[in-house]
Amino acid sequence: MYKSRTIFLITAAYNEEGKIGEVVRRVPRDIVDAVFVVDDGSTDGTASEARLYGANVVSLDRVYGAGFAVRLGFAEAQRRGMDIAVVIAGNNKDAPEEITRLLDPLCDENYDFVIGSRFLDGGEYGGDMPLYRKLATRLHPALVRLFCRKWVTESSNGYRAMNISVLADPRIDLYQGWLDGYQLEVYLLMKVLKLGYRTTEVPVTKIYPHRSKGNTKMRPFVDWWHMLSPVFTVGLGLDRLLTGRFRKKPRYCRIFTL
Repeated sequence: MYKSRTIFLITAAYNEEGKIGEVVRRVPRDIVDAVFVVDDGSTDGTASEARLYGANVVSLDRVYGAGFAVRLGFAEAQRRGMDIAVVIAGNNKDAPEEITRLLDPLCDENYDFVIGSRFLDGGEYGGDMPLYRKLATRLHPALVRLFCRKWVTESSNGYRAMNISVLADPRIDLYQGWLDGYQLEVYLLMKVLKLGYRTTEVPVTKIYPHRSKGNTKMRPFVDWWHMLSPVFTVGLGLDRLLTGRFRKKPRYCRIFTL
């Protein structure tokens, strides 16, 4: 618990053995009430390693996608009645020690949604960051600014925190099939910006592991488009046409094992 708010940390992980354990180990347990790892169909020891370090783990029977996994985490946070959900990368490129940077605006300043930015003063980035990611992390927020008319320095960073109550808004529909991949987190950011929720950025550190250890799971072109499509879909209001047409019922009990 942090400042009388219960904190639920979510991470989606696919074949992150050797990294997911460090993520879980580094989480400040005096602040975070539960660490929830969604093993998205891994074929290595991701699940057992996360459990070894004390995480609650669910293992999906195949790869469903990062968005699907994060959505499952949100559903579990709602089921447990948590106050705040924090999402963090499963490959140890984010700094769990910086979690209070994300939480303070929610707890002290009544913000609804906080996203980490490596580009703010006090932020840092480095490691084996792919060239296309260096370009994309600059282009993506420019497009978000264009459509939302709000200043953001980073929009593709998965390190973020939000009040769980935001998910009760019927205008935010995460249970859509087209949001199973990387689209979900961009969709959620676009919706909270467009709907006028109180959002802010805080400086964070993002250090990519060496490519030999797996610095990204993003597929060229396919996942690049998954990151871009919600900007245009929500920015142009087309998501209202899609909502409900491809809605998915959360029948998670049939697809994961504890």
